[in-house]
Amino acid sequence: MSKSAGKYIPSYVSLQEKDILKERGEVLFDEMRHCRLCPRDCETDRLSGTRGDCRANADLEISSASPHFGEERELVGHNGSGTVFFTNCSMECVFCINYEVSQGGHGRRHRIRDLANMMLMLQRHGCHNINLVSPTHYMPHILLALDRAAADGLRLPIVYNTSGWEKTDMLEFLDGVVDVYLTDFKYADNDAAATYSPGSGNYFEIAQKALLEMNRQVGVAHADPETDLISRGVMIRHLVMPGNVARSDRVLRWIAGNLPKDTYVNIMSQYTPMFKAFEFPEISRRITRSEYNNTVSIARNAGLTNLRLQMR
Repeated sequence: MSKSAGKYIPSYVSLQEKDILKERGEVLFDEMRHCRLCPRDCETDRLSGTRGDCRANADLEISSASPHFGEERELVGHNGSGTVFFTNCSMECVFCINYEVSQGGHGRRHRIRDLANMMLMLQRHGCHNINLVSPTHYMPHILLALDRAAADGLRLPIVYNTSGWEKTDMLEFLDGVVDVYLTDFKYADNDAAATYSPGSGNYFEIAQKALLEMNRQVGVAHADPETDLISRGVMIRHLVMPGNVARSDRVLRWIAGNLPKDTYVNIMSQYTPMFKAFEFPEISRRITRSEYNNTVSIARNAGLTNLRLQMR
């Protein structure tokens, strides 16, 4: 990352010029022969057309690409976050609000060149970043598309919008590529993870390691004082769930004890029972104001100083 005449220049530009983006993308593309891109380690031969546990094969499937104004204000700015919603997901959250896309397969097949063109189109629209939503299972395609887009003039920060359930050896391929990790920290209770996101019973351990690696790569997120936009750093989202089933207290205390106290943390209040959530009575309701405020108090008492709050 560098600045020229006050303008942010993403690190991936130099990686593209050295052919490193293409090299990494090709290595990961071959990884799909026995896919281990996400912690499911299903070892499916996605290149043969078989769909892995994430429901994806080697085809690049995208639901939509457009300026988005529903993200954090430091990403949205005046012109929106250039959001690409990828079809399918490595998680299987029973309460997912985008289940038609993440688990229902809503989307269309695209070429890698199409994704590169989408990125460039979003830049022409004036978006402040390229926001890749649920990107893990398409990491090879993303790197190869970014290689093409950067060669054609893409200069926007890359936002990796993830569940937080990421393997550190895969994140290493993104070192110098991703500018902002916009990551969930969903659970600090593996029983809850296994119940509400089936197959992710190791979520807490995996997410801890992932967050440390993300922080090593890009550090703490701080908004530019001139633009109020974030171009680099880790931005953590934590969704407060009914009855503290996700153990928000443990999540926030872990962040405070293992990352800088000024780590950006968005404590989210908008949990809404959707999809299969009504099969689980304990999460079949919205949270209460008291539950949210108690979570905020825990974060503050833990010493976290860079909080984004919603319900008060």
